[in-house]
Amino acid sequence: MNMICSTCFHVFILFAATLTLLCLQHKNTASALGNDTDQLSLLRFKETIVDDPFDILKSWNTSTSFCNWHGVKCSLKHQRVTSLNLQGYGLLGLIPPEIGNLTFLRYVNLQNNSFYGEIPQEIGHLFRLKELYLTNNTFKGQIPTNLSSCFRLKSLSLTGNKLVGKIPKELGYLTKLEFLSIGMNNLSGEIPASIGNLSSLSVLIFGINNLEGNLPEEIGHLKNLTHISIASNKLYGMLPFTLFNMSSLTFFSAGVNQFNGSLPANMFLTLPNLQQFGIGMNKISGPIPISISNATNLLLFNIPRNNFVGQVPIGIGNLKDIWSIAMEYNHLGSNSSKDLDFLTSLTNCTNLQVLDLNLNNFGGYLPNSVANFSRQLSQFYIGGNQITGTIPPGVGNLVNLIGFDLEFNLLSGSIPSSFGNFDKIQSLTLNVNKLSGKIPSSLGNLSQLFQLDLSNNMLEGNIPPSIGNCQMLQYLDLSNNHLSGNIPWQVIGLPSLSVLLNLSHNSFHGSLPFEIGNLKSINKLDVSKNSLSGEIPSTIGQCISLEYLNLQGNIFQGVMPSSLASLKGLRYLDLSQNNLSGSIPQGLESIPVLQYLNISFNMLNGEVPTEGVFRNESEIFVKNNSDLCGGITGLDLQPCVVEDKTHKNQKVLKIIVIIICVVFFLLLLSFTIAVFWKKEKTNRRASNFSSTIDHLAKVTYKTLYQATNGFSSSNLIGSGGFGFVYKGILESEERVVAIKVLNLQVRGAHKSFIAECNALKSIRHRNLVKILTCCSSMDYNGNEFKALVFEYMENGSLDKWLHPDFNIGDEPSLNLLQRLNILTDVASAMHYLHFESEHPIIHCDLKPSNILLHNDMVAHVSDFGQARLLCVINDISDLHTTTIGFNGTVGYAPPEYGVGCQVSVQGDVYSFGILLLEILTGRKPTDEMFRNGMNLHSFVKVSLPDKLLDIVDSTLLPREFEQATVSTTAEEKNNSDQQQCLLELFYIGLACSVESPRARINMKTVTRELDVIKIALSRK
Repeated sequence: MNMICSTCFHVFILFAATLTLLCLQHKNTASALGNDTDQLSLLRFKETIVDDPFDILKSWNTSTSFCNWHGVKCSLKHQRVTSLNLQGYGLLGLIPPEIGNLTFLRYVNLQNNSFYGEIPQEIGHLFRLKELYLTNNTFKGQIPTNLSSCFRLKSLSLTGNKLVGKIPKELGYLTKLEFLSIGMNNLSGEIPASIGNLSSLSVLIFGINNLEGNLPEEIGHLKNLTHISIASNKLYGMLPFTLFNMSSLTFFSAGVNQFNGSLPANMFLTLPNLQQFGIGMNKISGPIPISISNATNLLLFNIPRNNFVGQVPIGIGNLKDIWSIAMEYNHLGSNSSKDLDFLTSLTNCTNLQVLDLNLNNFGGYLPNSVANFSRQLSQFYIGGNQITGTIPPGVGNLVNLIGFDLEFNLLSGSIPSSFGNFDKIQSLTLNVNKLSGKIPSSLGNLSQLFQLDLSNNMLEGNIPPSIGNCQMLQYLDLSNNHLSGNIPWQVIGLPSLSVLLNLSHNSFHGSLPFEIGNLKSINKLDVSKNSLSGEIPSTIGQCISLEYLNLQGNIFQGVMPSSLASLKGLRYLDLSQNNLSGSIPQGLESIPVLQYLNISFNMLNGEVPTEGVFRNESEIFVKNNSDLCGGITGLDLQPCVVEDKTHKNQKVLKIIVIIICVVFFLLLLSFTIAVFWKKEKTNRRASNFSSTIDHLAKVTYKTLYQATNGFSSSNLIGSGGFGFVYKGILESEERVVAIKVLNLQVRGAHKSFIAECNALKSIRHRNLVKILTCCSSMDYNGNEFKALVFEYMENGSLDKWLHPDFNIGDEPSLNLLQRLNILTDVASAMHYLHFESEHPIIHCDLKPSNILLHNDMVAHVSDFGQARLLCVINDISDLHTTTIGFNGTVGYAPPEYGVGCQVSVQGDVYSFGILLLEILTGRKPTDEMFRNGMNLHSFVKVSLPDKLLDIVDSTLLPREFEQATVSTTAEEKNNSDQQQCLLELFYIGLACSVESPRARINMKTVTRELDVIKIALSRK
C-alpha cells in the first residue's frame, strides 16, 4: 500500500512540473508575440505620419527597443506598450487601425497636433485604456460608438476637432468616466439621457457645438459633477430642476443658447459650492434669486442679454471674493431712486474687477460710495440707464479702470477733474447726458486713452490743448456741445487719431489748422456746423485714409483744394453752405468710391465734370452756385461757353514747344553727368571690392560647385532680388551651409555683395546670421562669380512658418511663447545693430523671409544686401551702401522712404513694428484686404482692444485662448493673462509703425518692453 502511495506521489510531482514548464513556455511565447505586435503597430503608426516637423519619431527604428522610443512607455513585467504620449509636436497624419493592437495601452495623448481623418473604431479594442486625449486636431466623422468598450476609461477629451453627428448614447456605459470633453466640434442632436449613468463624472464639456433640445434632467443624477460647460449651442427649454440639487457643482456655463424660464429663488442655497455661473444670451426671465447673498464662494456671475427684472438684491455685497458681475442688456431696476442701493454693498467685494450694468432700467443717483469700490476694478459700465444727479468726484480713486461707460443717462453737473487719475484707462464714454462746464485739462494725463466720447452734452469753453498729449487716442467725439474758441492744433494734428474726429455742431471759429495733414490714418472727420473760416488747408489731401469728410455749414472761403483728389478712399464729401469760390477740381471725378458729394450753397463757377460721381444726379448736389455750368442733364445747369478753338490751340502749341525744349536740355545734362559718374565708378569698384572682402576667408568656385552638386535645382532653397540661395555641404569642414550666389546680371548686385560684406564682416551676435566665407572668382564658363557662404538654418524662414503652403502639406504652427521668443531675438539683433556694433547699421529690409530659424527655433536676422553703415551715410567719397538706391519691400518699408527721405534707424523700427503685427495676426501687410487707405497698422489699431481675438492669428486661438465657456477658472485666468500679453505686444507694434518717424519708439525701448512681457508670460 505504501509503495502504491509513493508511486502516485511521484507521478503527481512529475505531472505538476511538466504542466508548469508548459505554462511558462506558453507565457514566454505569448509575450514574445505580443512584443512583436506592439512594435509592428508602432511602426505602422509612424508610416502614417506625413509630417514630423521636430523629427521626434527619429528614434522609432528597430535598432533600439520600442520601449525606449520617444513618447513610448512599457510595463516592466511584460514589456508591452502602456503609454503613448506625443502631444504638442505638430504631427500631421492619420491614426492607423493597428493602434487597436496595442491592447496594454492605458494612456494615449495625441492632443495639440494636426491629425486628421476619422478616429479609428479599433480604439474600442483597448479595454485597458484609462485616458484618451485627442484635443486640438482636425479629426472628422463621428465619435466611435464602441468607445463604450473601453470600460476602464476615466478621461476622454475630443475637444477642438471637426467631429459631426450625435453624441453616442453608448458613452453612458463608461461608468468610471470622470472627465468628458467634446466641445468645439460640430456635433448635433440632443444630449442623450444616458449621460446620467456616468456616476463618476466630475467634468462635462459640451460647449461650442450645434447641440439642441432640452438639457436632460438625468444630469442631476451625477452627484460628483463639479463642472458643466454647454455654452454656444442651440439648447432650449427650462433648466431642469434636478440641476439645482447638485451640491458639488462649482462651474456652470450655459451662455449663448435659448433657455427660458426663471431661476429658483433658493438656487444658491442648494448650490453652495458654485464659483462660476454664466447664462448670458438666453431668454431667462424673472428676478435675480434672493439667495445670491448665500453664494459666498461665487467668483463670476454673468447673466447678460436675458430678460431679468426687479431689483438687484442688496445681499450681492456678501460675495467678498467675486471678481466679475455682468448683468447688461436686461430689464433690471424700475427707474426709481432705490435702484442703485446695491452699489454701496459692493464696496465689500474687494476683488471685483468687472461690473457691467449697461442697458437696464436703473434710475436714481450714483452713490458716493462708488469711490470705495475695489482698487482692482478695471471695467465699470453703467450706460444706457436713467441715472440722474452728478458724477461723484471720488470715482477718480478707481485708478485701475480700463473702461468706464456712463453714456445715455441723465447725468448733470461737470466732469470731475479727478478723471485725470485714470492713467490706465483706454475707453471713456460720457456721451448723451446733460453734463455742463468745461472739459477738464487733466484728461490730457490719460496716456493710454484710445476712445473719448463726450458728445451730446452741454459742455462749453475751449478744447484743452492738453488732449494732444493722449498719444494713443484713436476716437474723439466732442460733437453737439457748446464748445467755442479755436480748434487746438495739438488736437487736430494728433497722428494717432484713426477712427473718428467729430467736432461738429459747436461754435468753433478761426481757421482749420494745417496740422490736419498729420491725420494720415483718420477714417472719419466732421467739423460741420461751426463758424470756421479761412481757406480749407491743402494739407487735408494728406489724410489718405479718409472715407468721410464733412465741412458743411461753416464760413470757409477760397477755392476747393485740388489735393482733395488725393483722397482715393473718400466715399462722402460735404462742403455745402460755405463761401467757396473758383472751379471744381477735375481730380474729384477720378475718386473711384466717392458716392456722395454736396457742394451746394457756395459761390463756385466753371464747368461741372461729367465722369465719376458726377454721372449720377442722386449722388451730387450743386444747387445755389450761380456760376456753375455744364454737367449731366439732370442737374439743370446752363451750358458752358466754349472758347475759340484756334486761339486755344495756339496757346497750347506754345506751351508744348517750351516743354520740349526744357526736357531736351535736361536729358542732355543728365546724359553727360551719367557718363562721367559711370567712368568714376568703374575706376573705384575694383579697389573698393578688394578692401571689402580681404577681411573674409575665401573659398574657390570648384568647392562651391561640388558642395551644391553643380548648383543643382534640388539644392535650391530660396531666391531673392539679387540671386539664389543653395544648400550645400563643404567637404573640408563636413558641415551643411547656405550659399548665396549673386546674379550679377541684375543691376545693383555688385553693390549688394559689397554692402553685405561690409555689414557682416565686423559684427557678431547670436541673433545675426553668421557669414563663414565668400567667393569672388570665375565660373567654368569664364563669367564673373560672387557668392557668400552662411551658417545653414534647419527650420528655414519665419515666412514659411507664418504662411505655410497647405497645398504641399505644410502645416507648421507657432504658439504664443515661440512667437514672443522670435520677436525678442529679432529685437535683440536690431538693438545690437543700432546701438552696440562698431558702426551703427541700418538693415533696410526687415521682413519674415529675412528671418531664419535654427533647429532650436532661435531667430537669426539675415540678408544685409541693402544695409547701410550709419557712420558714412552722408560721405560720398567713401565706399558705402547709400549708392545702391533703396529698394526695400512693399509693406515693410516705412512711408518716408517712398518720398525720398534718407534711411534711418527709425525705418528699421517701422519694419519691426509691421513684422510684429504680422506675427500676431498672421496677415501680410500686402494682404488683399488692405486697400482704400486701410493697412495692417490701421487694421490692428481700430480693432483694439475690444476685437483683439478677431484679429489674432487663428492658429493661436484653439490652443491659447479656449473660451471661458469651456475653461476652468485657472484656465480663464491664464487666457486673460495671455490676452493682456497679446494686447501689450500689439501696442508695441503700433508704437513702432506710426507714420511719423519721430513718434516711433527705439529698439532699446522695444527690447526692454519685450523682455518684461516675456518674463511675465513665462511665469504664468
